[in-house]
Amino acid sequence: MTTEERTFIPPARPVIGQAEIDAAVAVLRSGQVVQGPEVAGFEAEFGKVAGTGHCVAVNSGTSALQLALMALGIGPGDEVIVPSFSFAASANAVRLVGAEPVFADIEPGSFCLDPDAVAALVGPRTAAVMPVHLYGHPADLRRLLPLAERHGLAVVEDACQAHGAELDGRPVGSFGAVGAFSFYPTKNMHALEGGMVTTDDAALARTLRLLRNQGMEQRYANEIVGANMRMTDVAAAIGRVQLRRLDEWTEARRANAAFLDNAVTAALVPPVSPGARHVYHQYTVRVEGDRDAARERLQAAGVGSAVYYPTPIHRLAPYAQARADLPETDRAAAEVLSLPVHPSLSPGDLDRVAAAVNALERP
Repeated sequence: MTTEERTFIPPARPVIGQAEIDAAVAVLRSGQVVQGPEVAGFEAEFGKVAGTGHCVAVNSGTSALQLALMALGIGPGDEVIVPSFSFAASANAVRLVGAEPVFADIEPGSFCLDPDAVAALVGPRTAAVMPVHLYGHPADLRRLLPLAERHGLAVVEDACQAHGAELDGRPVGSFGAVGAFSFYPTKNMHALEGGMVTTDDAALARTLRLLRNQGMEQRYANEIVGANMRMTDVAAAIGRVQLRRLDEWTEARRANAAFLDNAVTAALVPPVSPGARHVYHQYTVRVEGDRDAARERLQAAGVGSAVYYPTPIHRLAPYAQARADLPETDRAAAEVLSLPVHPSLSPGDLDRVAAAVNALERP
């Protein structure tokens, strides 16, 4: 057995290299550590990725979603249509502003919101819809945007897993009133922790900047009630280093996914919708039969895997009272399995991942 064959392949491998360390140290030595020049630089540079005129850096992806809803004036008495097949933060942000999430089903291919399911749930209290670009695949904004416009709904894009994803050549995060990105360590790029709100609305961007900084633009001149959700310059400096490599890492993920598409035969590989640029935050297949047993066999073969998400949000304790019949959501939660697709994979790693998955066909 070779050294490579003995090495465990993790499902994710965050990059923290010398460039990131040097950038962080430089900020610490500068003395400007919060809401300083690194944050401003990161906001300007990320706008080129998001394709929006304004970017507002905050301390997490969840904060980005929460502040987006707050800036839009969404709160008590309002409902926001969200997918249940997502990380809980998508619904938590709605609850944190006092509104109520209403859970819609997903499309079986993209794992993203089903526009028909959304249309059936629009009611008099509906204020917004939150498509999640899950796993790095764009949601069907071609149909969701006209639907939202007909009903006067705000569109809040949860792009926390979709840095650089596109639909018809346009970046996600630039379609709705606002977009939200996360820079958690396992994302396609990170800042140790952090988030970004994207928008083309200058007035909305100013409101977001007030909300993240205790409601003030000038010190002690508070204009509105705000929070402390600022990004540190250490995080921004790391984010700027990572951003310079995002295109390279994205192409590596897409190449790794293309290899697995062709090599994996024992699981249903993820389809990509026409016109969509999938950035493969996760490479998520469907596994029939005993998924836990499949994960154990992969683990024994030295291949890591993960399940995102085993319990839909509407079945979690804080949302247990939600009444929702979501067959595609429940089916996905029972079948999905995410395989390694990160840029650190070698050709040998990819061969081992595919071989381990295909061996699941044999008892």
